[in-house]
Amino acid sequence: MGDFIWDLCYLSVMIRLSNKTEALARRLADAQSVTVEDAVRQALEARAYAAGLLPEPGRSRNLSPEAIAARRARLDQLVHEIAAMPVLDARSPREIMDVLNAI
Repeated sequence: MGDFIWDLCYLSVMIRLSNKTEALARRLADAQSVTVEDAVRQALEARAYAAGLLPEPGRSRNLSPEAIAARRARLDQLVHEIAAMPVLDARSPREIMDVLNAI
């Protein structure tokens, strides 16, 4: 069920970045010789580790029922916040990608 909710949110919400943020992401990607997507993901993962949302690399995740419930609650809150964001482009993701691919 969780994967379905993630897929649904991913398909219905597209994140728009300011020109300044996009330029920074491109500079970071160039400096690291990675794609922009990888640079953004790595930066988000680093912040997620720092916030305690992801386990530190090399450490096992706490699998107690309480820890699982706490992670699920944080994830549910995040999904709720994302779903509450305004839709900035009414086109479907496929329509947007078709336009981008035509460029």
